[in-house]
Amino acid sequence: MRVLHTADWHLGQRFIQGHERTEEHRHFLEWLVQTVREQQVEVMVVAGDVFDTGSPSNQALELYYSFLLSLRQTSCRDVVIVGGNHDSPATLNAPARLLRHLRVHVVGCVPECFEEQVLVLDDAQGKPGLVVCAVPFLRDRDVRLSVPGETAEQREARIKQGIADHYARVAEVETVWQLKDLGLPVLATGHLYAAGAAPSDSERTIHVGNLGQVTADHFPAVFDYVALGHLHRPQRVGGREHIRYSGSPIPLSFSEIDHSKEVLLLEFQAGRLTELQSLPVPGARRLVRFHGTLDEVSQGLLAYDNTGYPLPAWADVQVHSELTQLEVAEALLKIIGELDRRQLEVLARRHFRLVKLRALADTDETEETLLTRSLHDFTEREVFEQRLDAEPEASRAELLRTFDELLERM
Repeated sequence: MRVLHTADWHLGQRFIQGHERTEEHRHFLEWLVQTVREQQVEVMVVAGDVFDTGSPSNQALELYYSFLLSLRQTSCRDVVIVGGNHDSPATLNAPARLLRHLRVHVVGCVPECFEEQVLVLDDAQGKPGLVVCAVPFLRDRDVRLSVPGETAEQREARIKQGIADHYARVAEVETVWQLKDLGLPVLATGHLYAAGAAPSDSERTIHVGNLGQVTADHFPAVFDYVALGHLHRPQRVGGREHIRYSGSPIPLSFSEIDHSKEVLLLEFQAGRLTELQSLPVPGARRLVRFHGTLDEVSQGLLAYDNTGYPLPAWADVQVHSELTQLEVAEALLKIIGELDRRQLEVLARRHFRLVKLRALADTDETEETLLTRSLHDFTEREVFEQRLDAEPEASRAELLRTFDELLERM
C-alpha cells in the first residue's frame, strides 16, 4: 500500500500585514493532486494544522473542500486528517459524518469513544490493508489533570507521561494488536513537539511552553511508521527513520527560507515499511532576505531574479548603517519605487530594520531600531512579554508559563 504523509498546511494564513497565501496554497494543492495521481497513492495522511486559525476564511474552506473532492478522481481511496493545535476541533469535526461518505476520516480531537481513533483501511482488493492510529493534537485535558501548586518540573513530567500513556493505550486497543499479529502494518499520527527536533519561529508553543516534549522511545514498537506534524522543518525524531515530521509545504515565516519543503511517500509491503521517499514540493513564491549595508541591500534588491516562480517574491530588509532612520527610509523607498512588483515586493515599511552602528572606541555594540511597528506586527506572547516588564522579575517566568497555558487552551 502506498501512503503519502503531509502536515501543517496552515490554509488561510495571513502573512505580514495581512498578505494572503491563498494562491501559494492553491499551487501546492494542485501539485499534490497531480502527485497523488502520478505516484498511485492509495492513502493520504494529514498530521494536523490543516488551517491556520480556528475560524478559517471562506477561501481557506473552499480550498480544503475542493481539494478533497478532487482526490476522488485519483487512486487515493482514503484520507486521514487529524487536528493540530491551530485547528478548531469543532470546525474539523462538523462535516466529519458527511466526509466519511467520501472516505475522508477526520479526527479533530480525542473522541469520547477512545477506540474511534483506530481506523482500519482496506487495500485495493477490499480487504483490511492498513491500521491507522489517528491521534490528534493532545490538549491539556487529554493528557493530565490540573494539580494546584505543582512545580514546572512536575507539570512537565505529568504532560510527558500523559502523552506516553495515550500512545500506549492506543497500541493496546484490541483491533491494533490483533491485526498487527495478522501481518497488517500499523501507522500512527501525532501533532506534538518531539525532544531534539529543530523548530522554527513560526510554530506556536504547545503544551505549556513545549514542556511536553516526547522522545522516540515514547512511541510503542507496534507502530511501523509515525506521521508527525507541528514542526515545519522535515526531520527524523531520535534518528529513527520511521518517526518523521513531513514539515510544512510552504515557508510560513522568513526563518524557513532555507528549509526544504517536501511530502513523504511510504510503501508498505508484507506488513512492514519497505520504502520511504521524500518528494520535493515546488515553490510558487520565494521568501528572501536582504541584510547588510545600504549599498549591499540596494544592489541585492535591484539585481534580484525571480525566474521560475509564478508569484512575486516577498522580501525582508535589514540595513546596517550610521545614517539616520529617515535617510535610510528615503533611500530604500527610492529603490523600492524602481522595482518590478511582479517580481519582488518588500512587504511593508516595518521591514526597514535599521541597525545603527554606535561610535564606541572599545566595543562592537550595536543598537537595532524598528522604524515603524504596529500591534499587528507582534504575536500575543510578545505583547504579554512586554507587559511583564512592569512586573517583579521573580514572578515573570511563572506568569509567562501560565500565559502559555492560557494560549493553548484558547
